[in-house]
Amino acid sequence: MSGHNKWASIKHKKAITDAKKGKVFTKIIREIVVAAKEGGAQVENNARLRKAIEDAKEANMPQDNIKKAIQRGTGEIPGAVYEEISYEGYGPAGVALIVEVTTDNKNRTASEIRKMFSSHSGNLGESGCVGWMFTRKGCVTVDKSAADEDALMNIALEAGADDFKSEADSDIYEIITSPSDVDKMKTVLKEKNIPAASAEISMIPQTYVKLAGDDAKSMLKLMDALEEHDDVKNVYANFDISKEEMEKIEA
Repeated sequence: MSGHNKWASIKHKKAITDAKKGKVFTKIIREIVVAAKEGGAQVENNARLRKAIEDAKEANMPQDNIKKAIQRGTGEIPGAVYEEISYEGYGPAGVALIVEVTTDNKNRTASEIRKMFSSHSGNLGESGCVGWMFTRKGCVTVDKSAADEDALMNIALEAGADDFKSEADSDIYEIITSPSDVDKMKTVLKEKNIPAASAEISMIPQTYVKLAGDDAKSMLKLMDALEEHDDVKNVYANFDISKEEMEKIEA
């Protein structure tokens, strides 16, 4: 099972639990602030802001919080100044990782990210050390219970999808598109009454590293630790863990 697919599936299962945590509000607010700062407050002209507000509503964030975050981004009200940074490095057994963060203190964040890598059999590398192993793509996921595989694949491909993935040991389908076609794909699915479980711009690995035993356990712990960090926006990795191995770990 691919690392991207597996982690997408794990994150999907965790979504309900994570939504109850205050830190999900923190991450969404930062995304709204940055999106409004970069593209302005008009949702119809700012796809990134539109997506961030959708995420906020799904997490039941109060409208007032959303409004204030937009105002902080446009400079109408004072607030922290956030910077977006990407870190690259290696996890257990040489797994490649890209960590995207939004921070108001890059020195603190860099130190904490480096410590997490070293605590889980990994090490932070130089910028560009693993980026070439990934391709930026749009990724829309659909619960397998929400659609027939053949019908969904035909809909996705007819709408211009680059690829369609359905792995036996995953509970989601993955529709891969160009980054600019994510909104289009969501609209097509909505018109067919097929709910998207998630829709995002992602970094898809070109190759994978198979993990088992302690390496697999350490990798999953590292992924979890990184995504729990308030400053971390996205984590991408090229690990491959079999269904059998996952069952051992979860037992």
